[in-house]
Amino acid sequence: MSLDDAAAIVRRLRGSGYEAFLVGGCVRDHIRGVTPQDFDIVTSARPEEVQPLFARTVPVGARFGVILVIEGGRPYEVATFRVETGYDDGRHPSRVVFATAEEDVRRRDFTVNGLLMDPETGRIIDYVDGRHDIERRLIRTIGDPDARFSEDHLRMLRAVRFTATLGFTLDAATLAAIRRQASSIRRISAERIREELNRILTSGRAREGVELLVESGLLAEILPEVLALRGVSQPPVFHPEGDVWEHTLQMLALLPGEDGGADLRLDWAVLLHDLGKAVTRFEDATGVHFYGHVRRGEELAAAILQRLRFSREETETILALIRGHMLFMNVHEMRPNRLKRFLRQPDFTLHLELHRLDCLGSHGLLDNHEYSLQKLKEYSEEELKPPPLLTGEDLIGMGYAPGPIFREILCAVEDAQLGGEIADIGEARSLVRKRWGDPAS
Repeated sequence: MSLDDAAAIVRRLRGSGYEAFLVGGCVRDHIRGVTPQDFDIVTSARPEEVQPLFARTVPVGARFGVILVIEGGRPYEVATFRVETGYDDGRHPSRVVFATAEEDVRRRDFTVNGLLMDPETGRIIDYVDGRHDIERRLIRTIGDPDARFSEDHLRMLRAVRFTATLGFTLDAATLAAIRRQASSIRRISAERIREELNRILTSGRAREGVELLVESGLLAEILPEVLALRGVSQPPVFHPEGDVWEHTLQMLALLPGEDGGADLRLDWAVLLHDLGKAVTRFEDATGVHFYGHVRRGEELAAAILQRLRFSREETETILALIRGHMLFMNVHEMRPNRLKRFLRQPDFTLHLELHRLDCLGSHGLLDNHEYSLQKLKEYSEEELKPPPLLTGEDLIGMGYAPGPIFREILCAVEDAQLGGEIADIGEARSLVRKRWGDPAS
């Protein structure tokens, strides 16, 4: 999106006799000296008046006064000034009435998002003292916070997200209202909740966002399994940083933002990787133990990811990261065949990064991380993934009957190949006959 294209849309609307302004996040970012990523436009023109003015439009929400105008190949939201009433589901208005620019602004969520701007002159129109709140770095609702959150419960999560990602402070009255209404967030769809959490985790300020979720009472409603990590103490020799909660927060603080290459799968693995410790902690005369915490953590994480409706591909990767996060402690003792399988697993760079963050969030020792990197450099692609010496067809040709045993045989052959025990087809055939016998006999 570009300011030039957005300004062209505003000019076309004004040239046809309508009021039109940029609104929301793009104005907020402009004032902050940040390049906006999106541009939204509000106008006095109604949907049926907007559409004839542009070559390409999409009536995504014409009933609510919203049209997408395609300019420069990109969609720009153009919305008619409106007020909304009847939020029966705590998210969507049941009735929309077209209104004035000031009325439109006053029904919006936060003061920092309630500014209008003339893109040609740069003039800011501020009905809600939003510019002052940007200067104070404050997130505050427009009007009564209880009323704003009752209208749309998702605004509570958005308040946390804006506060964290912008590095602002959450207004005390706004925070108090969230605490009063936190349980209402459960009325919001899982997909909406997931997207807000995704934005918090990829913001580069994930720790601040998660801590504010706790302070606001929202984490207890959305992810009680994560909140359960608070106070779960760990052996100081391995975790001098403190309990599992503090360990997780320290890892979250190390996550990059979107500009730094954030990966949602890694971010969620960081948040969820030690869930099992809250339900497996065991203490005896020898100390504190977490027997089976990886398996239980994977089960808890799977339930969360299903609840939040993650895709199958994302779920599989996140769970694989959780499942494998303790394996790095054994890399020095792994036999060559197992080590090569470990290093060549899908998304290994994510596994490696999760392990690095796990170490930096606790004892800070990176010897296993460095050893893994060293071995990755030592092994060629062919050494990690050599062409198979035998196939199922080869086994049939040798006289073996097809069946589940084929998987066992081929895996054993590959293990021997990876371990340097065999190097050619003849040696592979000999290995098979030695272990599984001659089928002719």
